Amino acid sequence: MPMTKGQVLTHMATKSGLSKKATGEFMQELVMLAYKEAKKGFVIPGLGKLVLVDRKARLGRNPKTGEAIQIPAKKVVKFRIAKQAKDAILISKK
Repeated sequence: MPMTKGQVLTHMATKSGLSKKATGEFMQELVMLAYKEAKKGFVIPGLGKLVLVDRKARLGRNPKTGEAIQIPAKKVVKFRIAKQAKDAILISKK
């Protein structure tokens, strides 16, 4: 089961020596900065980066009816995991 927001804040407050409130404010500021800077690309070193990607228009199918539909082009936000994070999380079989 993933950690809750409260559990994350408690852990980070304990590790940093800051209050839980100060840790929450820091985390909120980091999130707001990521939202603001995502258009240019926002990097969290060792974890990954937010990037804005143009998705092309394409032909799709309505799964209920099977009817062909045109899916318009649009911009999407993606999170690209850093190689360092992949290496730390995924255990390669050798």
